[in-house]
Amino acid sequence: MTRRYEQRVRAEGAEETRRRVLDAVYERLCEAPAEPLSVDRVAKMARVSRSTVYLVFGSRAGLFDALGDDLRRRGGFDRAVEGLSLGESIRASVPVFVEHRDVLRVLYSMAALDSQAVGGVVERMGAQRAEGLARHAERLEREGLLRAGLTVEGAVDVLWAVTGFEFFDQLYGRGLSAEAVADVMADAAERLVSDLRQVG
Repeated sequence: MTRRYEQRVRAEGAEETRRRVLDAVYERLCEAPAEPLSVDRVAKMARVSRSTVYLVFGSRAGLFDALGDDLRRRGGFDRAVEGLSLGESIRASVPVFVEHRDVLRVLYSMAALDSQAVGGVVERMGAQRAEGLARHAERLEREGLLRAGLTVEGAVDVLWAVTGFEFFDQLYGRGLSAEAVADVMADAAERLVSDLRQVG
C-alpha cells in the first residue's frame, strides 16, 4: 500500500511539474511574443531546473508539441468537430480561437518564419483540422448536399481557407464580436460548399 501511495504521489508531482512548465510557456508567449522562447526563462518561471524541462519534454520541439496537445485539450479543439454539423463546429471553434488568440498568433508566426522552431506543432494541428474538414465534406457528399461540380477534395480546400485561425484573426481584428465572426465564417463555409437548394 505504501509503495502504491508513493507511486501516486510521484505521478501527481510529475503532472504538477508538467502543468507548471506548460503554463509558463503559455504565459511567456503572451507577454513576449516577439522574443525567442528561452527554455531557461521558462524553467525559472515554472520554478524547475532547465534539466527538468528536458527530462519531462525531451527537447524544445517536444515542449512545443506538448503545448499544442495541451491547447487542443484545454481549448476544446478536439471537441469542436465531433458530432457537430459544419456550421456548429465552426461556431464551437471561434470561442477557442478567441481564448487562445495571442498564443496561436505567436505559434503561427513562428511556424511561418521557421517551422522547426515550433517543432511542427502547427502542422500537426493543421493535419487534424484537415481530417475534420474532410469528414464534413464527405458527409455533405453522402447526403447529397455538396455543391454541384465540387469534389470532396475541392471542398476541403475551400473550407481550409475560411475556417482557419488566419481567417478568424483577420475578421476579429476588424473589431467584430466573436458571435459576428462565427456567423461570417459559418455562412461563408456553408455557401461555398453546400447546395443550399437542398439544405433543410
